[in-house]
Amino acid sequence: MSIAQNIAHIRKQLPSDVQLVCVSKFHPVEAIQTAYDLGERIFGESRAQELVEKQARLPKDIEWHFIGSLQTNKVKQVVPLATLIHSVDSIKLLEAINRYAENQHIISHLLLEVHVAKEDTKHGFSIEEIKTFFSHKSWEAYPAVRICGLMTMGTNGVTEESNRTEFELVANLFKEIQHTFDAPYFKTLSMGMSNDYTIAVTAGSNMVRIGSSIFGERTY
Repeated sequence: MSIAQNIAHIRKQLPSDVQLVCVSKFHPVEAIQTAYDLGERIFGESRAQELVEKQARLPKDIEWHFIGSLQTNKVKQVVPLATLIHSVDSIKLLEAINRYAENQHIISHLLLEVHVAKEDTKHGFSIEEIKTFFSHKSWEAYPAVRICGLMTMGTNGVTEESNRTEFELVANLFKEIQHTFDAPYFKTLSMGMSNDYTIAVTAGSNMVRIGSSIFGERTY
């Protein structure tokens, strides 16, 4: 199917309160422009240099989300361009983002990545680490960032029930933080990709990251 048909199909499945991030990493600017012309405005990239190059060539009202693993030495490239960074997976990275944003007199919006997948290749904070972070009001130490919510990735190649269990764990954590702590910007739960977004939405996700189901298989 075409990009237009793919987007139309996905939009029919998504509730109106769920945001769609079109994951454009490794796809050409022409494909992104096609999705933009169809009304999409949020695109996700995972490499700093690719984000820099595409941002320079595409419409300026695009909201660029950084969804890949972010190295601290790439923070200065990503922070000025990313409307939202999904993949903050350590205190070290959080400190680096805050330090750079403070120096530049800007505010960086981000999500904390939660690791619940049964795969060592995926990163993030444990559920207990997230609870400790909020119970100690640790966000107050980072005045140049706004922690807007949580992100997670489900385990690849497992049953739908296993994915649902993982997503529900993070959704329950998200709700607990919202109800327990004074975290005014904490509104986004980013869960679900091309192979599992319907499960994630059912579990409580309000932002999904979809690439191959829109643009087709990636060209690396």
